[in-house]
This record gives sequence, structure tokens and C-alpha cells, in this order.
Amino acid sequence: MSRSRLWVEGARPKTIPAAIVPVLVGTTSVETGFNLYRFLLALAVSIALQVGVNYANDYSDGIRGTDQNRLGPRRLVGSELVDPSKVKLAAGLSFLVAAVAGLVLALMTSPWLILIGCLAIVAAWFYTGGSKPYGYSGFGEISVFLFFGLVATVGSAYVQSESIESVSILCSVPVGFLASALLVVNNFRDIETDSKTGKQTLAVRLGKSKTQMFYAFLLFGAVGIYVLIAFLYTYLVLIALAALPLSVRLVYDIYSKESSLELIKILENTAKLHLLAGLLLSIGLAAGL
Repeated sequence: MSRSRLWVEGARPKTIPAAIVPVLVGTTSVETGFNLYRFLLALAVSIALQVGVNYANDYSDGIRGTDQNRLGPRRLVGSELVDPSKVKLAAGLSFLVAAVAGLVLALMTSPWLILIGCLAIVAAWFYTGGSKPYGYSGFGEISVFLFFGLVATVGSAYVQSESIESVSILCSVPVGFLASALLVVNNFRDIETDSKTGKQTLAVRLGKSKTQMFYAFLLFGAVGIYVLIAFLYTYLVLIALAALPLSVRLVYDIYSKESSLELIKILENTAKLHLLAGLLLSIGLAAGL
């Protein structure tokens, strides 16, 4: 495999939709005029943060040795394919891109975005970095919900309207639920390997049965919020219910599938659900508000 392709794989492009969805939903949740430049800057911040998180996790897990027997895509450091210092540099450069784009947005809107951006970068690094990574203590899903749900969605809405509106906050909930579901099923797949390496993820703490229940709650909870948004703001967001059959199928799969390959497929399909539901919600918001 070429070096460039190796770096692309290390960036984990299949996770990028989780960074795109909140920006789309946040942007379409406001009634003011659309500003393309601010949208593209918000998109750059979100994608760069996602890539930075992926490289940072690869580096931190790799140097701790917790990635050696992990399932899923190959790790750059854990598989000894790339020097750890280079992966750390790639994470830093990704965070720098996010910081620069975020700074421009802050100068265009509010300096408070600088503080929020700094918190997002710190949270991204210490998920698996530092001496006591919070991702190893079961708090990863909370961070994902906050930063790739609430913050990313409401922040993308704010840079368009320069105000915080209730509809944007409510729309951030299903976005955060499905983003968290990605991490839940990822950690569910890795329960055995994580427990052996001392990673007390939420899935390890809850056990298989309760993790399955939590995953189902996140998927069906998102559906419930779509109905609430339709009731309070515009019925057109009910178009997002077109993703319900996939949600039902995924909940069935999480209870019935056990092999590593099957769980990887569930993870991939959860990412597809997140993207599909986000696109449909955005269409409903854009047409109805």
C-alpha cells in the first residue's frame, strides 16, 4: 500500500459523515439567509477535528499497546506502519487547521467561539491522550454527544444567524444520539479486547446486555425527537422517519449478531444511518422553516 493511501486510511474517512451531519443540520435549522463562506468554514472545523481525533486516538492507543489485538481498520501506530511521532504531528496539524478555520469564524461572529474551539481540541486530545484519558473511563459517549451533537450543530447554526435558537438545540439531540451510537457499537465490538487492556469504556462498564439496550435507546430516541421537532416546528422533518426501517434492522442486528465481521458491518451501517437521517432532517428543515 502506498504511503498516501496509508495516511488516508489512518484518517478513517468513513467517520467523516459524523462531522458533516451536524454542520448540515445546524445550518438548515435557522431561518436567516445562508452564508456559504461561514458554512464552509464550519465544515472545515468539524472535519479537521474529526480527522485530528482519529489520528490522536491512533497515536495514543498505539503507544499504550491497546491497539495490537483490536478489530476493524488497521492502526498506523498499533500495526507499526508509521512512526508514532509522525502520527502525532498529523493530529496536531489537523487540530491546527480546525483552530485557524475556527478563529476566522470567531472573528466574523463572536470571540466566545475561540473558547469553545479550545475546549473541543482539548477534549479531542484527552479522549485517549494524557495520563488519564477519559475515553478509558467510560465518558467517551458524553463527549461525542456534546461536541459532535450539541456544540457542532448549535455552533453551525450560530455562525449563520448569530443567535442561539431552540430549534437548533433540539435538532442537535438526534444528531448527538446517532453520533454516540457510532461509538457505542464500536466499543461494543471491542468489549473483550478493551477489558483485557484495562480500557473501561462505557460498553465494558455496562456489559453486553445493557450496551445493546443503550444502543437501541439512542436509535429510537432519535426517532422520537424527529416527531417532537415536527410537532413543534415543521411537519416536513417527518421525512427523517424514512430512516426508521434501517434503525429497526440495526437494533435487531445488535441483538442477533456476534461475530467481529458482523459487528463491523453494524458499525458501517450505523454510520450510513447517521448520514441518511441527517440528510433527511436537513431537507425537512430547509423546506419547512
